[in-house]
Amino acid sequence: MAVVTRLTSAIARISFVACLALASHACLHAPVWAQTAPAGGEWRAEQERRLKALDAYISRKPVAYRWFADFPFGLTDGAPFIILKLLPKLAPEEWGSGNNFLDVAGLFIDERDPTYPIARGFGWTGLARNDPSGVVDYAALSCGACHIGRVRLDDGSFRYLDGGVNAQFNLVQYRVRVRNTIEKITAGATTPEEKIERATRAILTALDKAHAQDRNYFYKNYSFAGRRFDAAYETRQIELFMQDAPAIVGKYLTRAGLEYVSLLDLVYKNYKGFEEQMTQGFGGMADATGVSTSMVYAAAEARGENPDPKTNLPPTPGITDFMAVWEQEKRLARWSPDHTQLVDGGGQWNGNIPIPIFRNLAAELTLGLGADTDIRIAAFSEDLLRDLPAPVYPFPVDLALAKKGAALFEENCAACHRPHNGKVYDLGTDLGRARVVSDIIAKNARDSFTKICPPTRIVEMPPSGDRIAPCAKFEGVSLENRADVSMADPATHEGYNALPLGGVWAQAPYLHNGSVPTLYHLLVPRERPAVFVKSRLDYDKKLVGFSWEPAQTLSREGYRFDTTAFPALSNKGHDKDVIEDGKTLKLDWSDDVDGAMAIVEYLKTK
Repeated sequence: MAVVTRLTSAIARISFVACLALASHACLHAPVWAQTAPAGGEWRAEQERRLKALDAYISRKPVAYRWFADFPFGLTDGAPFIILKLLPKLAPEEWGSGNNFLDVAGLFIDERDPTYPIARGFGWTGLARNDPSGVVDYAALSCGACHIGRVRLDDGSFRYLDGGVNAQFNLVQYRVRVRNTIEKITAGATTPEEKIERATRAILTALDKAHAQDRNYFYKNYSFAGRRFDAAYETRQIELFMQDAPAIVGKYLTRAGLEYVSLLDLVYKNYKGFEEQMTQGFGGMADATGVSTSMVYAAAEARGENPDPKTNLPPTPGITDFMAVWEQEKRLARWSPDHTQLVDGGGQWNGNIPIPIFRNLAAELTLGLGADTDIRIAAFSEDLLRDLPAPVYPFPVDLALAKKGAALFEENCAACHRPHNGKVYDLGTDLGRARVVSDIIAKNARDSFTKICPPTRIVEMPPSGDRIAPCAKFEGVSLENRADVSMADPATHEGYNALPLGGVWAQAPYLHNGSVPTLYHLLVPRERPAVFVKSRLDYDKKLVGFSWEPAQTLSREGYRFDTTAFPALSNKGHDKDVIEDGKTLKLDWSDDVDGAMAIVEYLKTK
């Protein structure tokens, strides 16, 4: 699923859904090795072996994959799907192309499922409900918004990176454009009631026009797993929406307003002097802890509770790149012999959420859906990601040079970048993200995790109907009365994990804040650029990272990223040799560029 080159015309006629229904991932790509690796038969054979292993893995878990990729985080909440699809009709100046209005926020149409009625990363509740009819569909983000990425190959086609990073997705940009759209359709209103009335009128007018022109405007006659989102389904959804349109619109205006106000609350507390940039957002990045806590904070403000920003918002800026989430087993924590604590692993950048189900719930809770969060997504994702293979490097490799690099890597890097290393390191990088969780936020997170998913919570997993208790145990040990292990003590995680490096080529740019464009620059810190272009999909095959130089004109993608603009974006760190267990490990290869290039070549093969 993660690897797609240009499809042949015959394969292109086979739908993505049909492939999944057949539990056959192999029909989703047609490797053209002559294009991606013109020389080096040994490496081509290794590429094919890994592609087949990925195919086989996904083919065993098609249901878990679709819940990860497409299903919305909310059960009954989010943005009404009808309103979401009408945004480009309401404010065309704010939204993107006719083919994909969400491209302005970095979400893309996945060529593997061209009939899907919206960009990858959004789903609607009709996909997940036991009874797909009878209530209005709400849309919300899916895991795929952040964790399905792409790289552009030499022939212009894309290879998809399932479990990787969507380096272009900008949640802030989406929310800002929603706010701008609402301001447009409520212009001149002076009371909440008048805002609802004007917004409802604009939405219903746009709805009538869109549906009159195309009876499948909203769902595109989509079919999935026996469910048909056809013209009849669409007509019924419109009827349900119109029956209670003012109330639905009013709820939407309130939620969209909170999302924007919460962003301002966070920015004006933790990003002083950097407010303008933060309120435009950065593709592939987010202050996830800040987004989730600020939504709770803004809601409390709206209720007149006067929450204290010093204690209810994060103490530090926490902006980071999205993480790759494949091969989670290599990060899995273990119980100490007496089962009193978790050791040797953990999740997030600094390992502070060690249990996968709670880590997945934390990602879902970023949207502020609270009790409406769909636990089944967290459970399916845990199953999918535990052993999801990393993507294979799609370009040529000099295996002789890589062999030299392997020896240097083993000597200097492997001790830290090993599976199940739960240690956190302070190597001179900005520590804001490592300190973003205060004691109060940690307590609130534990309370939220165990309230939404207590050990006794039973959920029914489709389509089998199996009933599971996803939060009852971890690695065979009961979590009854163990809320303490759902999030670690913040004081024990002031640093960052040295992550296993499977698929490291696809995780550029580097460091937790994405401030170093290539692996070469990571190893040769004296050459790190202070400013580079971030979020391109073309690839620098020599230095190993996505195309980054401002002078490069392979595409118009990306944005200017200035690592000196704000301390949390600093490109310092991982730039001085360290002593670990009495042994000096070389991190700065500035005096041995040839050695650095050998390691870079080896890391292509990870």
